[in-house]
Amino acid sequence: MNDVEKWPSGWLKASLATCVLRTIHLHSGTYGHEVIGLLSDYGLGNIGGGTLYPLLRRLVDDELVETAWVEGEHGPSRKIYRITDAGIAVLKSQTKMWQEFTAVTNQLLDEENH
Repeated sequence: MNDVEKWPSGWLKASLATCVLRTIHLHSGTYGHEVIGLLSDYGLGNIGGGTLYPLLRRLVDDELVETAWVEGEHGPSRKIYRITDAGIAVLKSQTKMWQEFTAVTNQLLDEENH
């Protein structure tokens, strides 16, 4: 199974925004390509730019993430992403709900208890 097929697409769709918010929160001032690499490092597989950048645009439009341009040390300027206070609040809420949801599904799917 390659990275693209690692997880069912519906699972990624349901969790990706929260995972991206968490990644930006942990790595404030990160840029898009770095987010892709970090998500892969965390084990989510290969998330393409065609998936990530529209999601980042929605997070910016929803004022959960803000952007800034920084001069490149050895190259062109880069757009970096930082989580906003509203983004932190949404991240906390979504994380709590996801943890509750996965606890319920894990209990249901645990064959030893059934």
